[in-house]
Amino acid sequence: METVDTVPAEDVLRLDHQICFSLHAAARAFNGVYRTALKELGLTYPQYLVLLVLWEHGELPVKRIGERLRLDSGTLSPLLKRLEAAGYVERRRSARDERSVTVRPTAEGAALRERAVDVPRRIAAATGMEPAEVMELRAGLDRLTDALDAAELGLAARECATEDG
Repeated sequence: METVDTVPAEDVLRLDHQICFSLHAAARAFNGVYRTALKELGLTYPQYLVLLVLWEHGELPVKRIGERLRLDSGTLSPLLKRLEAAGYVERRRSARDERSVTVRPTAEGAALRERAVDVPRRIAAATGMEPAEVMELRAGLDRLTDALDAAELGLAARECATEDG
């Protein structure tokens, strides 16, 4: 099996040697399958992710939703506005901290959960993988994410040290 260390220097920048592109291509393919699966629910994939978090946790501050989904407020706010306009969520300012906004599913949003139950099964079937393979892949991607997060922190720390030094 080829690794970055065994690929000849003249080939290291080939597109088919880039893990980031493989992940990008897979993500785009997933988005296409989700687009079809979510069409009957009237949801986009990012809206579905927001609802998954709310169905799991109930009412949450916008900041916590953003952390969970790795989305900034500039991306999350329009999603929440559209979900609110559709009647699926309700946003409220915190009485204790006016800067904090919480979001919770409405009754209509909770009812949508029942209609969405089949989506994960449809997506799993579309992968063509056995359940154990899907779980193994997910675990590997979680490890990759953790490693990349740690590497990013390390790079940022070195950058700060270089700027200070």
